[in-house]
Parts: sequence; C-alpha cells; structure tokens
Amino acid sequence: MHDIEARVAQCFSNVFPGVPESELARASTSSLAKWDSVAQVTLLSSIAEEFGLDFDLDDYEDLVSHALIVDYLKSKTP
Repeated sequence: MHDIEARVAQCFSNVFPGVPESELARASTSSLAKWDSVAQVTLLSSIAEEFGLDFDLDDYEDLVSHALIVDYLKSKTP
C-alpha cells in the first residue's frame, strides 16, 4: 500500500512542483490554488499512466484530493 502512496506523491510532485512533500497528503482542490481544471486533467492523466488505468468522467469530479485519489487506487488494486 505504501507503494501506491509513494507513486501518487511522485505524480503530485510532477504536477505541483512547489508543494512540499509533507503537505501532499492534505492536498485538495480547495487547499491548492494551482489545482484548477487543467491541473486536474494533468494530474489524473499522470496517475492513469503511472498505474495503467483509465478514469471515468465522473472520477474527474470526484477525485479532488490526495486522500481520495489514494483511497480510490487502493480500492482498485487487489
């Protein structure tokens, strides 16, 4: 499970390079001004590539925080 968190953190760092790693676990669309619709598409595209999966359109509206993304990925892995 830690591997998922580390891989997601790397994706976040690539999309939001100025955010300290210690703040990533609390990151959300409401806490990061830079997390706009373009950043959302970029972030989820990066995560989809990293994990070899496709997100549904609803996922783009629902996955609006680091924690929600990690929980979603944990639910998708056996």
